[in-house]
Amino acid sequence: MTSFADLIVPIAVLAVAFVLLLGLINMLRGGSANRSQHLMRMRVLLQFLAIIVIMGVIWWRAA
Repeated sequence: MTSFADLIVPIAVLAVAFVLLLGLINMLRGGSANRSQHLMRMRVLLQFLAIIVIMGVIWWRAA
């Protein structure tokens, strides 16, 4: 049986990858600079959350 930690880490990483992909597609299509900036900020926030999640899982498993 998979635990919650086994599910949340891949979800966090996939969320970052998805927003990164959206930003790359927007940039390659010559999309709005404001949208690119928004996606960049969203990616940075999601990366921060993903790191917090990963560190929390490591801490939880070490305890």
